[in-house]
Amino acid sequence: MKRSPPPRPWPAAILASLRGGGLGVAAVAYIGVDYLRHLSQPWHERLQPALWAALAIVAVARVPFYRHWDAEVRSALPFVAAMLFMLAALLFEALSVRFVTAVLGLDWHRNTPPLPDTGQWLLLALNEKLPHTLVEILRARIIGLHHFLMLFMMLAFSVLFDSVKAPGLGLGARYMFTMGIGRLLRAITFVSTILPSARPWCASARYTIPAYPHRWAQKYYVPYASDATSIRQLIHLDMAYERVAAYIDDPRPDWGSMNFLIDFLRPSAFEGSSWYNLLKRAGGGCNDLLYSGHMLVAVLTAMAWTEAYGGFSSAIIWLLVMHSAQREIRERHHYSVDCIVAIYVGILLWKMTGFIWPMKNKSRDRKLDKLEKIQSRLVQAAKDSDMEEVRELLKEVELGGQEKQSSSNSKAMWLFSGATIFSTLTIVLLAFTWTDDG
Repeated sequence: MKRSPPPRPWPAAILASLRGGGLGVAAVAYIGVDYLRHLSQPWHERLQPALWAALAIVAVARVPFYRHWDAEVRSALPFVAAMLFMLAALLFEALSVRFVTAVLGLDWHRNTPPLPDTGQWLLLALNEKLPHTLVEILRARIIGLHHFLMLFMMLAFSVLFDSVKAPGLGLGARYMFTMGIGRLLRAITFVSTILPSARPWCASARYTIPAYPHRWAQKYYVPYASDATSIRQLIHLDMAYERVAAYIDDPRPDWGSMNFLIDFLRPSAFEGSSWYNLLKRAGGGCNDLLYSGHMLVAVLTAMAWTEAYGGFSSAIIWLLVMHSAQREIRERHHYSVDCIVAIYVGILLWKMTGFIWPMKNKSRDRKLDKLEKIQSRLVQAAKDSDMEEVRELLKEVELGGQEKQSSSNSKAMWLFSGATIFSTLTIVLLAFTWTDDG
């Protein structure tokens, strides 16, 4: 009769549950508790701090037992480089957002109707056909940009429980590097052709830009914006032939070495003291920005979750991505094309950056090298029916595939681990602060 294995001690049982699905439970709990703000504010105020405290305590308690700090140290430099690249990409994107909003002036935003969007038509038709409860679920603000960022942070921290392959900084470097590439491609895309917003009132509510177009638009766009004869003549001559009687110039504050940005940002007399403060007050663009930045974040989070963790929780994450996409269209933050393009761009970009993380092949190659070295001994032990020797040799192969742990400077390693946890939590707080308005 086969004997059952002895029960594991409770710390091992908890760790096994976290490996087996605890991360998915924590993700669902986080989304559910945060949604309570729309259902019961008192319960939300009680449960959210308790959940954050529990997650933080569990993560910090695992730090002393984490066995892959050497791998984290090797990934620290790529992580910092990826973060700086992403910040530079976000700065370029912010400049581009302001330019496409300001260059044509407020009158263009007020008078240009939204583009026809069949995705919006479909959702309006479904509102008439689907049960009211289902429509309310589709309308519910279940998940937003900061939720997807937090889900990725939970995924990266789960390396402490061996739920995700180490190093966590390597996973973070891949996420930020991919995000930076996606943001650069997005800015280049939407700045190439200026599309009207699905919310025509947006620019008037958010910006204090001039009502008239910039002098570049006065010369190259306005004379040929609507008249078919003028457009035909422009194509024939391939030259801006209309003469502008008098350009309307913008205020020009003194930004020193950054004066070249004035033509791109078009500051008003009330907001011209600093180009940086002007960008901070923007709070998002008021044109259609092809493709959706919100959806890019959502898709990258779902791709990272699927590859690193997998399981049933990945399906839930992808359902939340789809829910977020239809809400972006339903609430007219984006056109359907923006969300569709963001989905396949995010998937393709994540697939292209697999060289950064995970480092699975190195471990496999080390095991194969070790197996090749002991192959003759392993065959001989099998012929001799020496199972003890076979187990010892296989154990050598398994240990040979693991990364070597350094114990030369434990004090420096503890300092690094503390700095890593502190800086990562700081990044989380900054991300929440900077994305609270979308």
